[in-house]
Amino acid sequence: MTLAGIGAVLFDMDGTLVDSDAAVERAWERWAVEYTVDPAAALAIAHGSPADRTIRRLLPALDDSAAAAAAARQLSLQYDDLSDVTATVGAHDLLSALARLGLPWAVVTSADARLAEARLGAAGIVAPVLVTVEDVRVGKPDPEGYLRAAALLGVPVTRCLVVEDAEVGLRAGRAAGAMTAALKGLDGDLRLADLAQLARHLQSTPTTP
Repeated sequence: MTLAGIGAVLFDMDGTLVDSDAAVERAWERWAVEYTVDPAAALAIAHGSPADRTIRRLLPALDDSAAAAAAARQLSLQYDDLSDVTATVGAHDLLSALARLGLPWAVVTSADARLAEARLGAAGIVAPVLVTVEDVRVGKPDPEGYLRAAALLGVPVTRCLVVEDAEVGLRAGRAAGAMTAALKGLDGDLRLADLAQLARHLQSTPTTP
C-alpha cells in the first residue's frame, strides 16, 4: 500500500488513539452481571460497536424503551472510569507527525460526546474534529461516521486513511471507500504494530495534503 495519496487520517478512539480497553471491559462485565448476560458473550461483540447495537444483539426481546435504558446504564458505567485510560503507544508521536506534515485528522467513535471527550482528555488528546454516535443515524459498521468526518475535513474519503483496532470499524472504513490501517493483528490495507509505525511510514512517504 502506498501512503503518497493520503490527504487525511480518520481515527477510531477506544483501542486506537486511547488505551481504554480495561475500562471498556470492566463496564461491560458489570453491565452483563446486572442484566444477567454472559460477560464473555458481551465482550465478544461489544468492542467498536455502539452500545445500543450491542445490547440489541444480546437482548433482542427488549422493547425500545428498555433497550434505551440498558444502553444508558452501560454508558453510565464508563463515564467516570478513567483511572487507567491513557494514550496508546505512539499516539502522540503520530499526531505530532500529522501536524508537521500538514495532514488533517478526525476521531470517529461509537462513544457519545461526553465519554469521548472524557477519554480523549485523560489521554491528553484534543481532536480537531470529533464525530460521535450522537452525530450519526447509524453507527459502525455503517460508513456514515467516516463519511461525515471526511466531509467535515473537506477531504474526499477515497484519500482518507481509517485507523482502527476492531473489525466492525474496518468494515465501516472499507464501506466508506477509505484506505484502512489495522491494529491488533487485524487485516487492513496496512497492518500496524502501533501508531508509531504509522508515524514513521507517513514521514518517510511523500504526501499530498
